[in-house]
Amino acid sequence: MMDPNTLAGLILIVGIIFGIVVSIPIAVTIGVSTMLAAVPLLGLEQASLVTAQRMFTGINSFPLLAIPLFVLAGVIMNNGGIAGRLVDAAKVLTGRMPASLAQTNIVANSLFGAVSGAAVASAAAVGNVMHGRMVKDGYDKRFAAAVNVAAAPSGMLIPPSNTFIVYSLVSSTSIAALFMAGLIPGIMWVLACMLVVYLYARKQPGRLKSEERVSFTDGMKIIWRAVPSLLMIVIVVGGILGGLFTATESASIAVVYCLILSMVYRTIKIKDLPDILVDASRTTAIVMMLVAVSTALSFVMSFARIPELISDAVLGTTDSTAVVLLIVTIILLLVGTFMDPTPAILIFVPIFLPIVTELGVDPVHFGALVVMALSIGVITPPVGNVLFVGARVARLRIEPVTGKLWPFLIAIVIALFIVVYVPVLSTWLPTTMGLL
Repeated sequence: MMDPNTLAGLILIVGIIFGIVVSIPIAVTIGVSTMLAAVPLLGLEQASLVTAQRMFTGINSFPLLAIPLFVLAGVIMNNGGIAGRLVDAAKVLTGRMPASLAQTNIVANSLFGAVSGAAVASAAAVGNVMHGRMVKDGYDKRFAAAVNVAAAPSGMLIPPSNTFIVYSLVSSTSIAALFMAGLIPGIMWVLACMLVVYLYARKQPGRLKSEERVSFTDGMKIIWRAVPSLLMIVIVVGGILGGLFTATESASIAVVYCLILSMVYRTIKIKDLPDILVDASRTTAIVMMLVAVSTALSFVMSFARIPELISDAVLGTTDSTAVVLLIVTIILLLVGTFMDPTPAILIFVPIFLPIVTELGVDPVHFGALVVMALSIGVITPPVGNVLFVGARVARLRIEPVTGKLWPFLIAIVIALFIVVYVPVLSTWLPTTMGLL
């Protein structure tokens, strides 16, 4: 008869793979697979009870309140006319560069993604503003869509970031340190995209014109209009770093600030608030359900000694830190192609973190590489949600967009491996600020 631990692991693997193949929602797939895997370990009655109990325990956390509040702040900003102001500010910064409209798209995505905290929202908002203008200016519409898709996830690394909050809960690592650890990798993501656009422009000399030069006075006026939107990042991150409030408290401040800003801009009316709350609630429900079922899954895996077995297998193969990081990074890149960052962090960080920390890897550095690797998955087939949104905005199928996306993916993956093997890029800022 098969060992209960082996049987539980087999049920988990088969159940999750089956759910992904037949397109069952990932939260349902994880939840059902977890409960079924717990049966040979605990029995049917205990498995049902423990799974439900662990799901409740997983979301019964005060720091997790930061996620729905940041989601709400992002939805308010999406509806608050912020994208246009950030695009105008980005144009001032990139107006004289080769292929300036594409460079503007990249910078605007990084700004909007950082402010809203959502790559999907960034791709939709900036894409709607920029795609038509880029096509009209002579860009291949497939390339224009690929630029938007590639740049959107940079905001997942630039603070504040919901993804880092989830990692912090799993790893018991400082949120402030993680926020600062993501800043340089986020900038590297942006620079990688800008380099690809620059090389693209070099191949088409004279075809992609730069924007008309903006006078210094007009440029300052345009940037000044965007400052109130960008100030949210300063308030949230600065308050956390300064110890004025926690991440959860900063999220509530962000909601109030975004509401006031939208009212000042007169882009949101009182009658719009119910729809905004419903939109934010839908996203929050999805995220919290993923957190709940992933917490139960982590418990079942621990009970079945799966992380321990994987750790023994990896460390039994090699004790080289460089090789282990290579293996983990490749696994995360593969996982990211079919799983969202939140459940992937909740499932795989408890497995891999003890392995890498045993080899001397800093948990903050590991957090930066985990988030960066999984962020790449949101723009890759078959289930990259940012890829689908970017293609939909451009009114294209994903296949032609993916064809133009490969140079960006190669550049971003190279940037990822630089972050993986040069830890100082993610630990220097937290260390300098006394957070490590």
